[in-house]
Amino acid sequence: MFRLKLLTDPRWANIAEGNLEEILTDHAWCEQKAATNAIGLITMLPEYPEIVTELLAIAQEELDHFNQVHEIIKERGGVLGRPRKDDYVNDLIKFVVQGSREDLIVDKMLFAAMIEARSCERFKVLTENIKDEKLKKFYHELMVSEANHYTTFIGFARQLGDPEKVNQRWEEWLDYESQIIRSYGNKETIHG
Repeated sequence: MFRLKLLTDPRWANIAEGNLEEILTDHAWCEQKAATNAIGLITMLPEYPEIVTELLAIAQEELDHFNQVHEIIKERGGVLGRPRKDDYVNDLIKFVVQGSREDLIVDKMLFAAMIEARSCERFKVLTENIKDEKLKKFYHELMVSEANHYTTFIGFARQLGDPEKVNQRWEEWLDYESQIIRSYGNKETIHG
């Protein structure tokens, strides 16, 4: 669906399962950052009420996911922990163009779509490979949600920019992401 060029090695799920407290904390903060990103996009697009409405729904859903992960952490006797640095996201943000306002907004949408695509792919790996039945079900539900967010962000990019140019730029994003993801997949973080 996303045409990611390098898929996650399923053995990453073993790393994640080896320290669920850490993966859950990292995941919670990823959801918080996703909500913040959606709100940031709203500030760039106040003249598009339909997009603002959808971004508000995404931000609320991401905050709900944050809350769900926090509840799972508490149920397991843990605490949320401090926010984690996300090197993968920091590497991705370097690829966002700083051109015209339209180019910037389109690239911010593609940036968000890429994170959602990779997160969805990682949740699929967890769903298919971890033993914890409750977390399998939870990550399956989030996988579906992230796929919907990916579709929404790609759709917004095509709505706000020339669809042909957006498709070409998405190919560039896929190429770039395939290079940086090679450095990840060996830590108990959602993107690590």
